[in-house]
Amino acid sequence: MSNSKAAIENGSTSLDSVTGKTSIWKDFSALIKIGIVNSNLITTFTGLWLALQFTGQSFLSNLHIIFFTVAGSSLIIAGSCAINNYVDRDIDHLMERTKTRPTVTGKILPAKVLGAGILLIVLGTLFLFFTTITATVIGLLGVFSYVFLYTLWSKRQLVSNTIIGSISGAVPPLIGWAAVDANLDIIAWALFVLMFVWQPPHFYALAMRRVHEYKAAGIPMLPVVKGFKATKRSILLWVAALLPIPFFLYQLGIPFLILATILNIGWLGLGIYGYKIKDDIKWAKLMFVYSLQYLTIIFTAMVIVTII
Repeated sequence: MSNSKAAIENGSTSLDSVTGKTSIWKDFSALIKIGIVNSNLITTFTGLWLALQFTGQSFLSNLHIIFFTVAGSSLIIAGSCAINNYVDRDIDHLMERTKTRPTVTGKILPAKVLGAGILLIVLGTLFLFFTTITATVIGLLGVFSYVFLYTLWSKRQLVSNTIIGSISGAVPPLIGWAAVDANLDIIAWALFVLMFVWQPPHFYALAMRRVHEYKAAGIPMLPVVKGFKATKRSILLWVAALLPIPFFLYQLGIPFLILATILNIGWLGLGIYGYKIKDDIKWAKLMFVYSLQYLTIIFTAMVIVTII
């Protein structure tokens, strides 16, 4: 998700002056939503790492599995995002953060975007096939939930689109674990639930900040349909739902349990603060930033506590 500044050359406005001159890599990164790919790689790798640790397998002895898992999951996520861009090219120009995507500016033809998306998914599926069938099936279920359940169905029709979209975002750690151990442990499912519950408060905070853009694009996000008061209440409930999840990860040890609980209470406290602060947009920004830091810290900690 990238933005570029408009440029005026010789007093006239051309396509390049509106969208800014971008490199091929920058356009490709926007097409596959590199930020989403990278963030999902963190959770995929964590699932894989924990599976290796709890099944007593060596990291170095499984470099081929690690490669196929990381490459495969990255490709199917990138492909799914490209298809999302293909579908949303008619509304992305209405939103500040999406108006410079190559699908909007015309730098990449729609047919090529769709073709690239399908090709990336096919390649990613083949890579995952070299791990386990379970990981491959889970990966395809993630593609189905993002492309069909979210992008093509719920995004423009249901206020619950964020919740439905959270299914695909919760799949990566399952892929990582299943690539090593097809018999999914309770830890793997706890990671799935953690990611599923984390996403609504994260995206609702973003939707509050971008409420006018979503309204202009006709996307029935919660703040658009039910307002800020209902959104703040929903965010608080979803954050509260995170509180018991670390206890299902007790095998990671007491230090992790304490850290995760502190992070959860901190987020909940910030959520309650939303009922006192007058500037809802400022509060939404704080919640959004906290959610990003939360995700990075908690998944990094999962890896660290199994090393020390």
